[in-house]
Amino acid sequence: MRITHFNNPRMAQAFVDYMATRGIRLRIEQDGHYFIILDDETKVEMVENELQQFIRDPNHVRYHDASWRTGNTASGLHYQRSNFWGNIRERAGPLTMTIMVACVAIYILMQIVGARTVMVWLAWPDGPGQYFQVWRWFSHALLHFSLLHILFNLLWWWYLGGAVEKRLGKGKLFVITLISALLSGWMQAKFSGIWFGGLSGVVYALMGYCWLRGERDPESGIFLERGLIGFAILWLVIGWFGAFGLSIANAAHVTGLLVGLAMAFVDTRKKVVRR
Repeated sequence: MRITHFNNPRMAQAFVDYMATRGIRLRIEQDGHYFIILDDETKVEMVENELQQFIRDPNHVRYHDASWRTGNTASGLHYQRSNFWGNIRERAGPLTMTIMVACVAIYILMQIVGARTVMVWLAWPDGPGQYFQVWRWFSHALLHFSLLHILFNLLWWWYLGGAVEKRLGKGKLFVITLISALLSGWMQAKFSGIWFGGLSGVVYALMGYCWLRGERDPESGIFLERGLIGFAILWLVIGWFGAFGLSIANAAHVTGLLVGLAMAFVDTRKKVVRR
């Protein structure tokens, strides 16, 4: 019987290898997705219980160790040659890709005509005279001021935003993006004025959302490893204390994180956490 399917072949292989260490043989069949097949239906309850644990933290060391100990070429999985852009598109839906392209295009424009000029067009509203320029409430998230800045934000956006769009749909990602961009921008403007930018407020919202959604609703397939949310919080602390001399939008980060946590809590308020 088919137990589940994965989009990522490595995740499918890791689960098969781990279950082999538990004495259960699974196979992988490819048909657009990577389907996990169980021949002995008397083991289905155990497999499903282990699957829930795997979905919560597929990068746990026990799964990597299992692949080293029991991995073989007889699982039914055949890797195909892929390319960089193919791997990017596999995880990223249309909205994820659109925001990435917009950020890159605006960053290039800033290098050509100057960062200040582009900020005059896209920065947070500068007083009541600009309040009706509606794009300004959100376009500040597309501004980036260094190569490291844009690479850091787009990597997280692709990793988390792509997962949300693929699993929950572009509507959910769109709502998270708009609300977090608006509220994180509003809070940052209160602290530092209008001259700021970056997708990090949205990224922190996605971090908070994915982590809490995974904790409360593991069946959603949305998660963020606890070590990574710990890193995100550590980076917040570093930002507040001004370490490394970096100019960090601390208010936007904190607000984004809280927005993401709140939205995940609302979305999972009727879910039963299974341990």
